[in-house]
Amino acid sequence: MIVAAVQSQELADAVGDVEGVELLVWPRGEDRPARADEIEFLVPDYIRARAAARLLTALPRLRAVQLQTAGYDAVIDLVPPGIDLLSARGVHDDATAELALGLTIASLRGIDVAVREHGHWRQDTSRRSLADSRVAILGYGSIGRAVAGRVLACRAVVTGVATTSRDDDLVGRVLTVDDVDWAAQDVVVVVLPLTETTRHAVDAAFLARLSDQTLLVNVGRGALLDTDAVLAEAGRLRFALDVTDPEPLPDGHPLWTAPGVLITPHIAGGTTAMLPRIATLVRDQLIRLRDGQPLLNLVPR
Repeated sequence: MIVAAVQSQELADAVGDVEGVELLVWPRGEDRPARADEIEFLVPDYIRARAAARLLTALPRLRAVQLQTAGYDAVIDLVPPGIDLLSARGVHDDATAELALGLTIASLRGIDVAVREHGHWRQDTSRRSLADSRVAILGYGSIGRAVAGRVLACRAVVTGVATTSRDDDLVGRVLTVDDVDWAAQDVVVVVLPLTETTRHAVDAAFLARLSDQTLLVNVGRGALLDTDAVLAEAGRLRFALDVTDPEPLPDGHPLWTAPGVLITPHIAGGTTAMLPRIATLVRDQLIRLRDGQPLLNLVPR
């Protein structure tokens, strides 16, 4: 019998019974769960995964940690060698792509401006439509493809950008950063994972390559963008940011009032779409662990 643990009763109920697996609930805030010596598989809390990761030494039989996030930068330094770290790749694709599309349309069409100007009727017929716009998706992985599908439905011209070029059934050909005509893009959506290589991938030099009034949407991680560079270009460029650096963004931070900047508080993945998808992934992983099959979404280390 494999003993696994999650940190909420809601997730345990959604996962349900898995033959050959006993699923425990390790309540948030407890330093050591009941039967800690037996737990082999752990699903930390969605928001406070790092707090749980600091306590992994209390689980001597632990074999795998299944994150509820697609990103793993917050905990990778705390998971000891020999324990598999598993991302939630695929779980947040739909919700994150929805928000990327929503932020793009809101910024392009001036919805944020209209809200701020409530009480004033001012029509702006010069706003760019997403239709016919050229959209580059920087980080064309699982979420990037989900973004592409939605943007293509709006009749945009989409370029996928990844580390290596390849053919793709949605966008035709995925390009590398050096292959893209950045000055020709109307919208850039950033969905890169955060690593030491990608930190500040969008810096002053990158932003300087973009044409005036290009919209940059970030639904990846805040530190993918150099905040000082964003502030320097705000006004010439537009930004729609679900993630920021620092995060949470403090009251009074200049990003809040920078011209042409729309901010949401890191809400891309946390929707009603999450629970059924993470429950399906956890159930699948537990069956694989029970049957001795390779686990999905293994983070390379």
